Amino acid sequence: MKKVLTIAGSDSGGGAGIQADLKAFSANRTFGMSVITAVTAQNTLGVKAIHDIPADIVESQIEAIFDDIEVSATKIGMVSNEKIIRKIGEKLRFYDAKNIVVDPVMVSTTGYDLLKMESKRALIEELFPIAKIVTPNLREAEVICDMKIDNLNEMEKAALKILDMGPEYVLVKGGHLKGKATDLLMSKDSITILEKERIDSKNTHGTGCTLSSAIASNLANGYDVEEAVKYAKEYITEAIKKSFDVGHGSGPVNHFYKFYK
Repeated sequence: MKKVLTIAGSDSGGGAGIQADLKAFSANRTFGMSVITAVTAQNTLGVKAIHDIPADIVESQIEAIFDDIEVSATKIGMVSNEKIIRKIGEKLRFYDAKNIVVDPVMVSTTGYDLLKMESKRALIEELFPIAKIVTPNLREAEVICDMKIDNLNEMEKAALKILDMGPEYVLVKGGHLKGKATDLLMSKDSITILEKERIDSKNTHGTGCTLSSAIASNLANGYDVEEAVKYAKEYITEAIKKSFDVGHGSGPVNHFYKFYK
């Protein structure tokens, strides 16, 4: 079984962050490990507070994993300050980490800002150039590219801008557009449009975390990027379809729909 690492924040509500990542790893046939960058106090209604983990503790967690265990893929989620971001970049370069998936988490499902704006440059400079794939949603792509995105043509322009920042691939997720759930996957040599039916569900907490973690698992298991993204999109679509109510707000997707009837 391949081993996959998530570097992200903890979600006390269990629907996103580290908790969602580990569930998605397990559901996609990999062994999950974690480096916690922040502790959040949140539930289905929103984020109440965030406490960043000191950068030296983040560094020690990364060292503890890579010094002992072979890491087949690394997913990076919520990284909320510049010191942590630069330390992550330094250590992943040192260990020559492979199959890095960067999910530039900036705003929670309920609208809470999770990335300090002063950290945006550090994220782009440190983590995008070492990424196999970067997976922003439309709102995150707008912040990264400083442009408005309302259609597929503008998604393509944004993807080109992000590619120029260093990653091998970029997946711009079109979940905020009207109509079908259309995503755009781009490398310097190819463009792939992925379409799935839009699921009418309020239970979408952690969808970005879950999708990027499924991609990381698929890369670890030997799929190429296009296959990894295709199968991950199929997985998250079914997980949303079979989601369930938890709490009074935006509930989680069903990570283990394959195993529970």
